[in-house]
Amino acid sequence: MSLLLSAFTRRRLVIGSALAFVAVMLLLPIAAVFIEALSRGVDLYLSALTDEAALEAIRLTLIVTLIAVPVNAIFGLAAAWTIARFEFKGRSLLLTLIDLPFAISPVISGLIYVLLFGAQGWLGPWLKEHHIRIIFAVPGIVIATIFVTFPFVARELIPLMQEQGSDEEQAAIILGASGWQTFRRVTFPKIRWGLLYGLVLANARAIGEFGAVSVVSGHIRGRTTTMPLHIEILYNEYHFTAAFAVASLLTLFAVVTIVIKNTLEWRLRNEHRTEEH
Repeated sequence: MSLLLSAFTRRRLVIGSALAFVAVMLLLPIAAVFIEALSRGVDLYLSALTDEAALEAIRLTLIVTLIAVPVNAIFGLAAAWTIARFEFKGRSLLLTLIDLPFAISPVISGLIYVLLFGAQGWLGPWLKEHHIRIIFAVPGIVIATIFVTFPFVARELIPLMQEQGSDEEQAAIILGASGWQTFRRVTFPKIRWGLLYGLVLANARAIGEFGAVSVVSGHIRGRTTTMPLHIEILYNEYHFTAAFAVASLLTLFAVVTIVIKNTLEWRLRNEHRTEEH
């Protein structure tokens, strides 16, 4: 009896410690963001969010995300299909390259693009001659965001497609289905939740990316500042309430992302159990 009681006590201690850590490290900072954002009233909070520079930062963040996430969806599908369905030389290298953004600091990736496309970079003179501006402009932000987010969809789909195998797809082709029909009617229904899961993760990273975007943007207020960069500018200028107001909006995006992520994880688990039975 004493052993059971001791085990029960240890279990409660471990669970309590985990909950306390989550409360201190996650819930408390999140609560602090909203408390500080609303500390000077709702009017100032709304004013900070509807400021022209803030609206431009929100607009630019959404534009970059709407470009980067679909591009990564296409790349992720193509990479997952190639790796999961074919054996070829360089397959391991391709897997390594997909993981590269996880290993490289976002700041380093931004510097790489400055080296390539900057005024003094490898392609800088040619771009200047043809009046093409990438660094310190929206194209540079889009490219940097695509780089830091492109592993998410591929890395979610590759193990899923490898586990599912290709028997049903081969059967569909034998029965006369075209490649597009096979993908639309056989492959896509089996991977749709995994694809959405990867897109949610890529979307969250694109919205909150700071390091790479900070290097290539130039911090031009109203032109090349995304929401994280706008928060930094406001904070450095001692507009703390406005900074926390915009940060609260990013926090809301994060909370929504977590809810969607957990919902998709639940759907994936249920779908996997259904296939097993």
